[in-house]
Amino acid sequence: MENTFKAWFLSFVHLFFPRQCAVCGSSLQEGEEGICIRCNMNMPRTNYHLREDNSVERMFWGKIPLERGTSFFYYHKGSDFRHILHQLKYGGRKDLGEIMGRFMAAELAATGFFRGIDVIIPVPLHPRKQKLRGYNQSECIARGVSAVTGIPIDVSSVLRRRHTETQTRKSAYERWENVDGIFLLRYPERFVGKHILIVDDVLTTGATTTACADALKDVGGVHVSILTLAVRESEAETSACHDCSRISYAEFGEEGKLISIFDTQKTELIGKFLFVISVSSKAVPEEIGAEPCRGI
Repeated sequence: MENTFKAWFLSFVHLFFPRQCAVCGSSLQEGEEGICIRCNMNMPRTNYHLREDNSVERMFWGKIPLERGTSFFYYHKGSDFRHILHQLKYGGRKDLGEIMGRFMAAELAATGFFRGIDVIIPVPLHPRKQKLRGYNQSECIARGVSAVTGIPIDVSSVLRRRHTETQTRKSAYERWENVDGIFLLRYPERFVGKHILIVDDVLTTGATTTACADALKDVGGVHVSILTLAVRESEAETSACHDCSRISYAEFGEEGKLISIFDTQKTELIGKFLFVISVSSKAVPEEIGAEPCRGI
């Protein structure tokens, strides 16, 4: 009886305030959530979860000991699908994050992407920014993923200890500088030997996601996977080259141990790596001391 009344009441409300597709703006039909069926079918999915060593995973080569990584769909300037991100981040549509998280998880679960993952950590916002926005959009996405997979979420162990400027208009180098050391891990004993899934809304240079994973560097036996709702298409295409950007973990620490990518003693090496992943030319300058790149 209660469900019947709820359904009737919602139908009445939607009569005066129709639900709209976040992408095309058309009215949503019964059974549709967030986006309409047509836009869902036309969504530019990356399908990276079906490809080993995909473009998202290559963004993190040499930075963290990554198990697997993927982004759900591409976006680019002028794309209608950027409306999903804009409404989620700036339009108060926290429900859209959970909806898209469920959509994403349902498709990825069938391929075993979540196998072995113990806990989900959404990339945290600074408390000041979260209070202003009213929610953390990455946490909303993570809750949608958790609803489908049953994997628990931890929102208290990784803290964003410094308020940073928006990354939107920053260069790749400025993005990395902006997030240096901004995350702090509490209760590291919780994560010893665990496989952690870091969830974020958008992947561009990977700076923020790497900085979040960097907070786990001293935890023994930790494994990291990465999942984002979207990836900027240009970054996915040019972010990493098979031949010139795959720096082994041994160059960062013994026996593959994850050390801080922001370690001042590694500045020279890191500077070279950050340059390599951002170039799109066929050759690498001589001062890097590398052979010409043939993987682009």
